[in-house]
Amino acid sequence: MNIYSIFQQTDRQRVSDGEIVPMLGGCEARRLLVIVCPQLGDFDSLEYAWWLQRDRQQLEETGLTIRMVGIGDRTAGLKFTEFTGFPPEWLFVDPAAKLHAQLDLYPGLSLKLPGFNAARNAWLNLILMCAGIGSPGTLREVFRGYTGDRSAPQLIQDGEVVKAKPLPPIEGSFFKLAGGNGFQRPFELATLRLRNMAEVIGNWNTYVPDPTYLTQRGGTFLFDDRGELLYEHRDRGILGFAANMSQPLSFLNN
Repeated sequence: MNIYSIFQQTDRQRVSDGEIVPMLGGCEARRLLVIVCPQLGDFDSLEYAWWLQRDRQQLEETGLTIRMVGIGDRTAGLKFTEFTGFPPEWLFVDPAAKLHAQLDLYPGLSLKLPGFNAARNAWLNLILMCAGIGSPGTLREVFRGYTGDRSAPQLIQDGEVVKAKPLPPIEGSFFKLAGGNGFQRPFELATLRLRNMAEVIGNWNTYVPDPTYLTQRGGTFLFDDRGELLYEHRDRGILGFAANMSQPLSFLNN
């Protein structure tokens, strides 16, 4: 079975109304983008949604239809859409990551220690992955958030205020001091990630009702109007949801 057929035959709970419906129901567009996320409280899920919201108007003008599915329940999905602004009618939930397994997406590091249950092993493996073990590119990407990236766009506008506890509110113009305007300045991306982390930690049980799947990674799939696969990316590590993390949506321009 090809990837498009798998999505066509997949029913999941839609966050907007709680109904179990076909994920691709009503998808009649020139191009279809299907994003299979890790846990909805994962760094990658929140950051991916931020990029999609940032460019949402331009994406819709190109006739692109978007569907996202993430690990969690509807309560997690509602919290996710409230924080990110991602449309709840585009978001579906898969509590046990069954779709991820069907697509053969990377489950993450899977070490098992005697005496540890599934949740504790998941935590252990997540910590190791955050340190770059079984998660290629993660440490490099973390450092890029602090050092800046002249090949990436400016992420925070001068008049924008970012609240990222435990830091005080930070105005976008502050980042001028770290290098100027028009590109990703030092600490700019790290600040957005800190905001995401504070949101999840403060609402952990909502975002992660079952920690068993903490290490599971996701994937991105782009199709044309005939269901032909135009592009795919399979995540190999934390903070690796795009082939080009400087411009995560650049594949849509090809």
